[in-house]
Amino acid sequence: MFNMQKMLKQAQQMQKKMGDVQEELANIEVEGIAGAGVVNVKVNAKNEFISIKIKPEAINPENPSEVDEDTIEMLEDLITSAIKDANSKADKISESKMSALTGGMNIPGMPGMF
Repeated sequence: MFNMQKMLKQAQQMQKKMGDVQEELANIEVEGIAGAGVVNVKVNAKNEFISIKIKPEAINPENPSEVDEDTIEMLEDLITSAIKDANSKADKISESKMSALTGGMNIPGMPGMF
């Protein structure tokens, strides 16, 4: 016999567990390195961009001492802003497409996804 209360309780438990996993993933940082360490990027395990660090050698390999900290910081900020802007736009498109697919239903276990 079908027990609706039991199914709803299981769905709520699964939704809580999914929320816990999403929170855990948001707190795990992963670092990507390019150019023998002259560019470092951090993201979390939810694929959310966190930061970028650029060494002077990435900007002026022949004479890195000519690159001042303000220039590096400005470049890091510009790249960070562009990536976050692109991610935000991609999230909105994804939400729109998924909402159209699910008819606006909030599916248990997928917090913040629709």
